[in-house]
Formats: sequence, structure tokens, C-alpha cells
Amino acid sequence: MSGQERREQLIDVGRSMFAQKGFQATSIEEIAQRAKITKPLVYEHFGGKQGLYAVVVDREVKALLDRITDGLDAEHPRLMLEQAALAFLGYIQDNPEGFRVLVRDSPVTGTAGTLASVIDDVASQVEYILVEEFSKREFDDKLAPLYSRALVGMTVQVGGWWMDVGKPPIEVVAAHLVNVAWNGLSKLDVAPGLATMSEK
Repeated sequence: MSGQERREQLIDVGRSMFAQKGFQATSIEEIAQRAKITKPLVYEHFGGKQGLYAVVVDREVKALLDRITDGLDAEHPRLMLEQAALAFLGYIQDNPEGFRVLVRDSPVTGTAGTLASVIDDVASQVEYILVEEFSKREFDDKLAPLYSRALVGMTVQVGGWWMDVGKPPIEVVAAHLVNVAWNGLSKLDVAPGLATMSEK
């Protein structure tokens, strides 16, 4: 096995083990044992467990963002929401191990390479759609970041649930997500307030 082939094998093994057990519970010994190599080879390629984990996470983040970016090419905002929801759910369906790596515990001390950073990146792409729509409807477009993160966070939570239960079909889940998002956005109050505050 060439050095590059060995590296790819270790990435595959690490991805699988991090998905199953999380970063903390996975050891270099287990990774080496499953790959049928010695521990020093893991250190040689990645410098340790955290180095391997960082490569796995970087690949998953790129795969997810590429899918969603490719999905945001429709002209109508509702179609963009549909395509983004289908792209996100499609990633989960095709890469359940990768998604589990992203939602499990992370050793990263900063925000790069975590699910939070992925949500932020995706939300930033959704934000520009909302800014345009908010401006048309005379809403405060400075609040578009809040709404974009609410929409993406909702999709992430539903995606995690859907991955575990395995039903209903992807198109049904996407349709319901878009139903909540689109109909919720279409009936937004320009100046919302809390019912409990208005009673005082």
C-alpha cells in the first residue's frame, strides 16, 4: 500500500470510528488495530488523533457546504429553500457517518471545523436570500442573520432526528421543512412582540 493509499485508509477508518464512538472515546490504538498497522504510522501521517480528526471534519464540512452551495441556484426564494433542504438532507442520507462526526463531541478549541461553524457558513449563504426578501417586504434586513440561523438550525435538528428514525422519505421531510420555513416567513410580523410583555 502506497503512502497516499495508507493515508486514505486511515481517514476512512478514523471517520468510521469517530462516527461510532466520538472523538474522546476513540483511541489511536483502536484506529491502528482496525487499520492493521502500528500506532507510529498513524502519528507519521497525522501527528496524532486530533490531526486525523481535523482532516476527517474538514472533508465533511467541504462535502456538506459544496452540496448546499450547488443547491442555491434557483431564481425563486422558495425553490432555493427547497433545494437547500434537499441538499442538506441528501448529504445526511448519503453520508450518515460524516454527519455523525459533525454532530458528535469535538476536541477543537476554536470554532473552525465544528457543526457550529458549518451552521454559520450555511446560514451566511441563506442570509443573502433573506436580505433581499426582507427589503422587498419592508422588514428590518439587519435581522436576516437571526432568521437564517433559525432556519438552518431547525434543518440541522430535523436532519439529526430523521437520520436516526429513517423515515418519512427525504422529499416529505424537505417539503415539511419548507412548509414551516416558507409559510412562517410569509406571515412574519414587521414588529413582533411577546404576548407576555404586552399584557404588562
